[in-house]
Amino acid sequence: MTRSTTHAANIDLSHSLSRRLVLGGGAALAAGAAFTSQRRAFAQGATPIASPAPGGVPVDPQMQEVLDALAAFEAPALNNVTPQVGRNLPSFANAVQAVLTERGEPSQEEVGAISHALFPALDGTELVARIYRPLDAGDELLPVLVYFHGGGFVIANLDTYDASCRALANATGCLVASVAYRQAPENPFPTAADDAYAATQYFIGAAGAIGGDPERVAVGGESAGGNLATVVALRSRIEGTPMPVHQLLVYPVATFAPEGESLESIEQFATAAPLSAAALEWFGMYYLPDMSAAMDPYASPLLAEDLSGLPPATVIQAQIDPLQSQGTVYAEALEAAGVPVTRSLYEGVTHEFFGMGQVVDKAAEAVEEAAAALRSSFGM
Repeated sequence: MTRSTTHAANIDLSHSLSRRLVLGGGAALAAGAAFTSQRRAFAQGATPIASPAPGGVPVDPQMQEVLDALAAFEAPALNNVTPQVGRNLPSFANAVQAVLTERGEPSQEEVGAISHALFPALDGTELVARIYRPLDAGDELLPVLVYFHGGGFVIANLDTYDASCRALANATGCLVASVAYRQAPENPFPTAADDAYAATQYFIGAAGAIGGDPERVAVGGESAGGNLATVVALRSRIEGTPMPVHQLLVYPVATFAPEGESLESIEQFATAAPLSAAALEWFGMYYLPDMSAAMDPYASPLLAEDLSGLPPATVIQAQIDPLQSQGTVYAEALEAAGVPVTRSLYEGVTHEFFGMGQVVDKAAEAVEEAAAALRSSFGM
């Protein structure tokens, strides 16, 4: 059974929807007609999107401090720029660092050691993963979490999500292998999904080379990375390859063709920061080679015909997040397929809050919840 936890008062998502986004409705052909014109509109410069408290939802004061630091950079809206420019805009991680600097606190959580490992992609390309070893780890083989960073499959990198990996390594007592998968538009779908699958199968087979236990390998990720994590689990079951023992899905992208209930939070939090509805469309237009790809379950796992047989899932959600509703719908779909699911909603915080444990208490709580679930699946 699903254990669903809300960290504060319940919210009302029963409002009626007045519009449908380009990626909504589940109609790939209709969406495809707007694909080229929408890309041209963004290239010419769309209206900036920015609002720290959309939908009438109060923001956690600690979260607001980070949002204020992010706004102080006065960066252009992501949907107004090219991917190359977007990769150089200040991120939520920069905002957290600004808050820590203002407080005079350490800029990062200490871990036992950091190393790097090369692994082959499915096409033979050599890729890299950063390995985080927890503090006070002994000589025994440790469980492994293969982790995929966020960034909408287009922006961000290992450094952007460094704080999440450090926190998970120490809280769980496992090795965290953070994967530098290839990004769009240079490498559109399905490259990132292929790279994530290749990385997981590699670390299951070669975990011992990094001091890991091949019998205790899980997958996890945030946002786009949460999508990749559950797609890896789905693909492993379909192809009959070794399965991860757990899937940690932090505000995952579950579908590029939202409809019905999965659209509700996109409408309510359309102008949220740091992720807006316009940014979601921007990511989708660069990640997907064409709109028909939105219907592929390796892009939109919510559309998979059969989700049974997947490993237990922990779904962590932020309240002020366009992806909140589709995360809920996906968790319910997993449960309906017989997958053990724990889902928790953290109120007053936004997309990207998970790695902010040094400055946002609810982020530290979410990391500990995730770590407890992983430890249980690892038999620790």
